[in-house]
Amino acid sequence: MAVWDDLVGQARVEEQLAAAARDADALVTAHAAGEPAPEASKMTHAWLFTGPPGAGRDTAARAFAAALQCVSPDRALGGAPGCGFCDGCHTALVGTHADVEVVRTDLLSIGVKETRDLVRRAQLSPAGGRWQVIVLEDADRLTEGAANVLLKAVEEPAPRTVWLLCAPSLEDVLPTIRSRCRHLSLTTPSVDAVADVLIRRDGIEPERAHAAARATQGHIDRARRLATDERARARRSVVLKLPLRVGDVGGGLRAAQELIDAAAEDAKQVAEEVDAKETEELKTALGAAQGGRMPRGTAGAMKELEERQKRRRTRTQRDSLDLALSDLTGFYRDVLALQMRATTALANEDVRDSVERIAGDTTPERTLRRIEAVLACREALDRNVAPLLAVEAMTMALRD
Repeated sequence: MAVWDDLVGQARVEEQLAAAARDADALVTAHAAGEPAPEASKMTHAWLFTGPPGAGRDTAARAFAAALQCVSPDRALGGAPGCGFCDGCHTALVGTHADVEVVRTDLLSIGVKETRDLVRRAQLSPAGGRWQVIVLEDADRLTEGAANVLLKAVEEPAPRTVWLLCAPSLEDVLPTIRSRCRHLSLTTPSVDAVADVLIRRDGIEPERAHAAARATQGHIDRARRLATDERARARRSVVLKLPLRVGDVGGGLRAAQELIDAAAEDAKQVAEEVDAKETEELKTALGAAQGGRMPRGTAGAMKELEERQKRRRTRTQRDSLDLALSDLTGFYRDVLALQMRATTALANEDVRDSVERIAGDTTPERTLRRIEAVLACREALDRNVAPLLAVEAMTMALRD
């Protein structure tokens, strides 16, 4: 299985990356042989992957990183890098390759300290003699200071270092950074392509796979979770009942509180799974006594961990809310499709009765206003408005 097999519906991007990987391999081979580098090359030191959520930005970056580290003997016989089976490909894909650093954050932002650590890593020569690859999956979460630190590294890269940055759009990255990167734009894969992946790779029953792909409108990770996680299906069901519950003020406020409570429960579950383990590991590393007493001078490290865990809970809660709002937007999009007599298939076919009821009771103009209210709530959350206030404002607007 080639490293590109996990890219769904991105034939153009796959072709560009495969060509760059071949040229990168030629550069390494020429350098090892003491020969001059090829004059024309599609390889460059910095790449920017953009695309909507679920398009597979991170997957494309990791596949390219693996292809750059490919050591398959077939390359000498004309085979393309990125076999997916050799030690270089395998370790890069599973996250254990010494020369591939994958950076993702479960916090709201990436700060200066973390970015400086990355820049120092980028200055090192590759241990395996090929490429030092830095995959930054959340480049849009860099603070302004962190982005300026990264800019210097992208402007003056080490000879064998490659930066792979991922962000939802070009506008999410500083113009000075994106101007120094080769840009690849990914698109949302088709519903059929996502369903096919769920069936072939995850062994999901076809009817459920198609329903999950249709409900998430091509978002691969969300579709997989919806098809395999009963809690995710139950939570989505609750969200899709909200449009029928906002007819009065009391119902709207109760629905808002329930959304917030569900998001808080998600954050709590993540905390229960991760926080206790992190805390115990840090205590052990700091030399805590058997009874739990901490050595002198370690209070600062514990406090820093607690702050990090608090920020992660905030991020988890907001991600959960954003997912609910995405489902809500999809519901009203289906309502609008029925009102406009569109021939497109409904994303939420499983709740067609509710969609038809709302479509028959309102007008397209009101539906558009409701979609705008949901989008305004997402923007308010991005501006750090208190979640309950933002969601209550939305549910009140949905009554219009």
